[in-house]
Amino acid sequence: MGNLFVKSPVGTYTPANQIYVNNAGTWSKVKIVWTKVSGTWIRVVNKIGASWTIRSSSSDNPWRSVVYGNGLFVAVAGGGTNVMTSPDGINWTSRTVPVDQQWGNVTFGNGLFVAVGLTGTDRCMTSPDGINWTMRATPLNNWTYVAFGNNTFVAVASSGAGNRVMTSPDGITWTARTSASDNSWQAVTYGGGVFVAVGVGSGVMYSLDNGVTWTIRSGAASGNWTGLCYGNGLFVAVSSTGGTANSIMTSPDGLSWTIRTAPNVNSWFSVCFGALTFVAVTNVGTNTRVMNSPDGISWTLQSNPVDNGWRGVTYGNGIFVAVANTGTGNRVMTSD
Repeated sequence: MGNLFVKSPVGTYTPANQIYVNNAGTWSKVKIVWTKVSGTWIRVVNKIGASWTIRSSSSDNPWRSVVYGNGLFVAVAGGGTNVMTSPDGINWTSRTVPVDQQWGNVTFGNGLFVAVGLTGTDRCMTSPDGINWTMRATPLNNWTYVAFGNNTFVAVASSGAGNRVMTSPDGITWTARTSASDNSWQAVTYGGGVFVAVGVGSGVMYSLDNGVTWTIRSGAASGNWTGLCYGNGLFVAVSSTGGTANSIMTSPDGLSWTIRTAPNVNSWFSVCFGALTFVAVTNVGTNTRVMNSPDGISWTLQSNPVDNGWRGVTYGNGIFVAVANTGTGNRVMTSD
């Protein structure tokens, strides 16, 4: 279920009118936002990202990241059967990869799935279909995250001496770049014409030339910023440390950041944007391992069906999909 628009019976917003429209139906776990469209107040009911269903994973591997592209969901893991795919987020199939190593993140761009890893001789692999994978040579850093934007792949690392960034025009041939600092970079994304990376501490770096040169900035707070996304003109980062006061920060441009209040003290690992909604997941908490937001500023906790270690979340084809690194036969959950 996506957005529902309920028109006000009159063209003026009043508390009584709000009660009238709010009581027009039965709503469960929704985010209600009032807005004015063409002079008329309407209620936007956003339910997606609120109700979750557990799904069977293809294997009980430590799944770390999931992405959607070319009509397919692809997840990568830190060991075991390293890849699984699904056409709908519900039914999953294990895939064979050339090397069993710790794959940390996967993205999609220009018709290609690209995954980066923390171990091994070649720490990148690519696939045009999510099924057949080819190893690619990279610098031997611990590559934690990869993103695609403006016809360029950019990856960041948690290790390395001055070269904790690499870029590629095709996902196949990679070039080491000088990072703004030797920070433990944990996530990178593209939006609004800029690549932005976050990591451990308060440092943020950005690039205006497709990842070639980087400039350091100060984040809104110190933390272990492990999740980052861009949507609706806003960068949103989440941290696995920091408590309620400083585990979310937002920026309209990737340069100036503002801290936001989280609904609890969970360790938030991943965040994505889809269907006008930000969704974040965590590996701790009791039935509170999901939160969502219509604007990246105000966040609401949502119930999750199983308290697995949820580490990655993405949106595609009208559905949110999250993957976990713990659980027995149930390391996937979906929300539509």
